[in-house]
Amino acid sequence: MSKIILTGDRPTGRLHLGHYVGSLRRRVELQDSGEFDKIFIMIADAQALTDNADNPEKVRQNIIQVALDYLSCGLDPAKSTIFIQSMVPELTELSFYYMNLVTVQRLQRNPTVKQEIKLRGFSDDESDNKKGTPVGFFCYPISQASDITAFKATTVPVGEDQEPMIEQCREIVRKFNATYGDTLVEPDILLPDNAACLRLPGTDGKAKMSKSLGNCIYLSDSAEEVAAKVKGMYTDPLHLQVSDPGHIEGNTVFQYLDAFCKPEHFAKHADCFVGRKSSFTFNNLDEVKAQYQAGGLGDMMIKNFLTAVLQDTLEPIRARRAELEKDIPAIYETLRKGCEVARAEAAATLADVRRAMRINYFEDGKCTL
Repeated sequence: MSKIILTGDRPTGRLHLGHYVGSLRRRVELQDSGEFDKIFIMIADAQALTDNADNPEKVRQNIIQVALDYLSCGLDPAKSTIFIQSMVPELTELSFYYMNLVTVQRLQRNPTVKQEIKLRGFSDDESDNKKGTPVGFFCYPISQASDITAFKATTVPVGEDQEPMIEQCREIVRKFNATYGDTLVEPDILLPDNAACLRLPGTDGKAKMSKSLGNCIYLSDSAEEVAAKVKGMYTDPLHLQVSDPGHIEGNTVFQYLDAFCKPEHFAKHADCFVGRKSSFTFNNLDEVKAQYQAGGLGDMMIKNFLTAVLQDTLEPIRARRAELEKDIPAIYETLRKGCEVARAEAAATLADVRRAMRINYFEDGKCTL
C-alpha cells in the first residue's frame, strides 16, 4: 500500500506558532524524508465558511496568506500537492454519503466539536437562530473524513486536539467498508514527537494559541512584533521578585522554550543571561529551569532568551515570505495546478465509492433489474 499524507488548515487568518509546532514543521520534515509516496496539503476554505458564511472575503483573502506561510516554511510544490478544498467538489459528494453513516448523537459526543462550539460562543438555545451552531460546522468531522479518505491517506499529522476527529474518521471508514465492501483506507494519526508541541498555549497562558482569542505569535510577524508579544507573555504570577523561587509548571515562556529551544542556542545567545546585577552561564534548558526554580533568575532574562530563540526560527521564514510576495500570480498558479492534481485523485476515490454503493448506474452500459 502507498504511504500517503493528507493534512491542512482553515484559511481564517495567517498561520501562527501553534500551527508550526503542532503540524507544519513536521509536515516539512515528512515531505523531505522521502518516506511518503504522495503528500496532500489542503487549504480548507469550505470548512472555514461553516462559521464564516457571512464573511467570505475573509476566507478568500486568507487563502493566499496560508499559501505564503506554507511555502515560506518549506513546503515544496514539487514534493507536496497544495490545493484549495472548494476546488475539489468531489469532497462535498463524499461528505453527503458519509452523513448517513454517522448519528447526530455521535457528533454531539465528539470532544473537539464540543470544544470548538464552546470556543466560538454558539448557543444551545433553539430560539436563538443568530448564535446557533451552523449545521455545516457541526458536521465538520464528516467533512474531514471526506478529505482524508478522498486521497486514501494513510497518515494524518495533526495536533493533539484533532485526535477525536481522526478517530471519528476511522469509525466512518470501518462502517463504510463493513456495509459496502473494502473500499476506503483507515488512516493513522501522527502526533508531534515533542510533548511541548502537542498543545502550545497562547501568549496569555490560556487554552491553546488561537486566532479568535488574539493570543498568537504569527509566522509572518515582524521581529518587533515578536519581541513585544514575548515581553507581554504570561509567566509565574507568584514570581514577584527576582530572588523569589519561580514555578515552571504553567509558565508560558518555559512551555515555548520546551517547544523551540535547541542546544546551540545557549552559546549563541549567552548574552541574554548577562545583566547589571547578575550573570549566568547555561549549557541547556534544564539548567535554566533549575536556576529559575531556585530564585535569582528574572522573567525578563528568560523572555529575552525566548525572543532570541524565536527570532532564529522565524527570520528565515520571514525572508522567504518577502521573496514569495513579489510574485503573487505565481502562488495562485501553484494552487491551480495543485487543485487539478487533487481533483483527479478525489474523483478516482469517488468512483470507487459510487461503485461500492451500487449507484454507478450507467458505468457499465448495462440495464438490469
